[in-house]
Amino acid sequence: MVKKEKKDWRKYWDRIYQAAIDSINHPGGSLKPLPKGESRKYPEIYLFRHGETYDNRRKIYCGHRDSKLTPKGVQQAHELRKKLKDKDINLCIISSLSRSIDTAKIALRDHLDVKYIVDDRMIERNYGELQGKSKEKTFREDTELAVVYRRGYDVAPPGGESIKMVEKRVFPFCEELVKRVKENNVNVAISGHGNSMRVIRAYFEDMGIVEELTHENPLGRDYAEYVVRW
Repeated sequence: MVKKEKKDWRKYWDRIYQAAIDSINHPGGSLKPLPKGESRKYPEIYLFRHGETYDNRRKIYCGHRDSKLTPKGVQQAHELRKKLKDKDINLCIISSLSRSIDTAKIALRDHLDVKYIVDDRMIERNYGELQGKSKEKTFREDTELAVVYRRGYDVAPPGGESIKMVEKRVFPFCEELVKRVKENNVNVAISGHGNSMRVIRAYFEDMGIVEELTHENPLGRDYAEYVVRW
C-alpha cells in the first residue's frame, strides 16, 4: 500500500486549482511523458486511459455514465495500437464501461490471443449527483466547491466518491494484480479511466497526495509501463 505524505492538500490550493481548470479546458491534454520501465527478464504492466468520449468533449461529469468514444477517441486508440503493437501482452483488464472496452479492443487488435477480464474495482470514480452536469457550469456557480469536488482528496461529491475512497478499491486491485503477474509470469494491460489511472499510477510510482491530485493522464494515445520484479 502506498504511504501517503502527511501534508494537508488544501495548502497547495493554487496548484490544485490550476490542475482542475486545466483538466476541464484540455481534458487528457497532458504532454508529459508517461513512465516506461522495460525488462526482458521480468513481466510488465501496461496502463492506459480510454480515448476521448462525448462527455469529455462536452465537458460533462461522466463518472459511471456509459459515454461512447468520439471519432477522435477512436483515432487516439489507434495511435495507442501502433505503440503497443510489438508488446507481448497476455491479459487485459477492463471495466464494464464501453469506453474502457472499446479502447482496449482497438489498442490490442494485433494481440490475437489476449484474454479480457472485467474488474470494476478500477472503474471510473463515481461523481454522484454531478454526473451528467456541466463542469463549466458548476465551476461558475461555486468555483471553490467545484475544485474541491474535482481535485480534493477526501471530499466526495454528494452521492459520489472522493479520491481517497477510490484508493480503497483500487489499491487492493493493484496488490492482487502484482501477485497475479508474479505467480503467472504474464504481461498485463489495463484499460483504465482518468481517476482509476490516477490512483494506479500513485500506487506504482509512490506518489504523494498533491502529485496524485494534480497529474493529468492523456486520453488514449500513450501508456505507462511498469516492471514487476520477483
